[in-house]
Amino acid sequence: MTAGSDAVQDLLPMVFAAPGEARTKAEAVLRHRPEPLHASVAHQVIGIWQRDFGDMRLALRHLRRARDWAARAGSADREADVLATLGVALVHSGRTRQGLDALGRGVRRGTGHTRARVLFRRAYSWWVLGHHKEALEDVRRAVPVLRQAGDVIWTARALTLRATVHLALGAVERADADFASAEDLWAVTDQEHDKADAVESRGLAAFRSGDVPAALRLLDEAEERYAKLGTPTFMLSIRRCEVLMAAGLAAEALAEADAAIAELDSIGGQSTRKAELLLAAARAARLADDPATAIARAALAVRLFAGQRRSWWEAHARLVLIGARHAAGRRSGRLVADAAAVAERLVELGAPAAPEALLLAGRMALGLGRTADAERYLAVAARSRRSGPPLARMTGWAAQALRARAAGSTRGMLEACRRGLDVLDDHRMTLGASELRARATAQGAELAALAQQAALRSGGPRRLLVWSERWRATALSAPPTRPPADPELLRHMTAYREIAARAEATRMEGRPMPALERDQRRLEREIRSRTLHMRAEAPHGGDRFDAGRLLERLGDGVRLVELAVVDGRVQVLLCGRGRVRRFEAGLLAAAETEAEHVQAGLRRLAHPGAQARLPVVEAAGRRLEELLLGPAVTHLGDGPLVIVPPGRLHRVPWALLPSLRERVVSVSPSASSWLRARETVPPRGGRQVLVRGPGLATGGAEVTRLADRYGGATVLEHRDASVPRVLAELDGAGLAHIAAHGTFRTDGPMFSALRMADGPLIVHDFERLGRSPYRIILSCCDTARFATVGADELLGLVTALLPLGTAGVVACSAPVNDAAVVPLMLALHEGLEAGLPLAEALRDARAALPQDALHRATGWAFTAFGAA
Repeated sequence: MTAGSDAVQDLLPMVFAAPGEARTKAEAVLRHRPEPLHASVAHQVIGIWQRDFGDMRLALRHLRRARDWAARAGSADREADVLATLGVALVHSGRTRQGLDALGRGVRRGTGHTRARVLFRRAYSWWVLGHHKEALEDVRRAVPVLRQAGDVIWTARALTLRATVHLALGAVERADADFASAEDLWAVTDQEHDKADAVESRGLAAFRSGDVPAALRLLDEAEERYAKLGTPTFMLSIRRCEVLMAAGLAAEALAEADAAIAELDSIGGQSTRKAELLLAAARAARLADDPATAIARAALAVRLFAGQRRSWWEAHARLVLIGARHAAGRRSGRLVADAAAVAERLVELGAPAAPEALLLAGRMALGLGRTADAERYLAVAARSRRSGPPLARMTGWAAQALRARAAGSTRGMLEACRRGLDVLDDHRMTLGASELRARATAQGAELAALAQQAALRSGGPRRLLVWSERWRATALSAPPTRPPADPELLRHMTAYREIAARAEATRMEGRPMPALERDQRRLEREIRSRTLHMRAEAPHGGDRFDAGRLLERLGDGVRLVELAVVDGRVQVLLCGRGRVRRFEAGLLAAAETEAEHVQAGLRRLAHPGAQARLPVVEAAGRRLEELLLGPAVTHLGDGPLVIVPPGRLHRVPWALLPSLRERVVSVSPSASSWLRARETVPPRGGRQVLVRGPGLATGGAEVTRLADRYGGATVLEHRDASVPRVLAELDGAGLAHIAAHGTFRTDGPMFSALRMADGPLIVHDFERLGRSPYRIILSCCDTARFATVGADELLGLVTALLPLGTAGVVACSAPVNDAAVVPLMLALHEGLEAGLPLAEALRDARAALPQDALHRATGWAFTAFGAA
């Protein structure tokens, strides 16, 4: 390209359509000693590229040269245009006053169409600074002129900006209208970068309207578009962090924000973006229960925003800083006053976060006994319960609940808790992915805790049971949305199995495998991303728990023990014979510690020669019984027992507890889940499926003998034990027995797996079943391990099966000895053939084992779940 070419003027629109190409061509122009006008354009193009994707110091240097060349060219409009670009860069570098001065001069120098473009960029700068009224005024003046000039690109940009400002003010419907108009205009242009930005903005709008799956899908689509252009995505990271936090993925949001900050620092990027990323990181750290990190990030964000004169953003950062300090244990009247001042400032700014600040101020004032102040703050915060997106209404109902509690109205507080949790139910059930449903419950933890406290104080055992059930294992209340027949998703899952199988083989050979591990992590991200995009097929909150129906189904023979945790102490709710009784047991923290000791003991007993550890493990079992059941032990009767533990006690081997060793015991994530399992009808035909995976120490010996016992069972082994074939046979089976190595992923519970011939069978695979087997036995290690997420939710293999039609599961919560498992499994199936339910057959199978330490530990490690 030569300096005299008419194409030089085309470089400015090109920088947002093909940024890298525009920069290369602009550098070529400067190598040929161009005339002043063309030199101004070329330096401006390079400056824009550096401003948005590179080093701010270089950006300012090029833009100042562009301004000087424009002045030499004697073109007022050219100078005005460059001053606008320079002003935006100065604002992004934190030099707010200089930036606004440059923009003001640009408005005065420009005329007509050019002046409208300058007004748009000043409006953008006002938005960056949080001055939304000024931003709307400038864009209001710019849009008619741009439309009259037939400037499609700049009109679309202006409409997108106006929509974004509307979103910041909570006007979602106005934003949607502007985004739709802008999208129509972008469709007739080749501005690929602007199109990607429009998709990103639509993602933000979807989030503001409460559609988290659509927001994640659109943000991922925008990232793919940016990647093709080779441009960084700092603003996208900020927006994705916001969505991830709302979805309960705070740790991921923190990791993304910190990674973006590091990348921005490495290129000397925009100071404004760094401050916004620090704020996102602080919010994420606060939600991830890391107040120290939140304080550090928020304090730095406050300093940067203050230096940039961005009062809107500074107020939000101060809100996070105050909340983090409160979470870290700081209590003082000064902190309450700070929260109230921030709330007042946010109200003045028209910020949707104002109710959150008022709720914080009210909560802290209550903690200090300042009830009059608390009522004043909470009354205003409670107004948000009537309208707005779900999480804003949740804030309002939380404020209303605290008001009622302070006023001594138990009835009013419980009604506020119920209404708030109903809002969250509605939101949660729009989410298709079971992981998102589970994690979203964290938003309701405070309301659930308030209700349980009130029920414990004044409501009686039955009310406490109802409230315990109201927020326990709710992700299992309805089947997850089946993954779509998405060819790309299926391709990723097939590739994942192949890579994982190769990685496992390489690991067994003791060779390094960094490339395979990278590919495996990449495919995991792809699979997870596409599943998180799913919306619920038929949103509903599941059936409401009915204590009367539970007691009726239990009858006179079965007892159900639900362990509720209120203020850190275990409350035992014993249900049966038409009533609910309450007993107080030990501290949850002590029980968790003891459960870990038991798990360590079982791991040792899985190896021959550890007989000496048996008394230690048995003693730990006695202590666990005292902590978890307390005085309820003497009231359990002698019939079958159902245990409903909180999520944090999911690894307790209940058969180890002395009073339960000879009992028929099953475990359920909730009483509601047990009821559904009890009422699940077995499929017709009741066919049996036996699966033997590779690499077992015994070669899966029980499968061969079970095949002889069942006769017509489908046996899958060797190459036949592939994931597609296993899933096809499991679908709708009456009984399935899978002997395969199991792995539990603490870092990604949905990728917990059973090892098949062609690679791992993961939780995401099970969710593709039309109906999971009525009964399933998993005779392998760690299949009954779960990740505890949200308020009281569990993610893992067993919980993936329960909502899909499985009424009973036998699985293992600890490593076991493969050889000792064989006689246990054979005895278990003998009981099933005699017509016993799983829990009773497992009890009898334990009794039939040799009484040495190895076999006893093996029996204790297995648990029956459900009611079949």
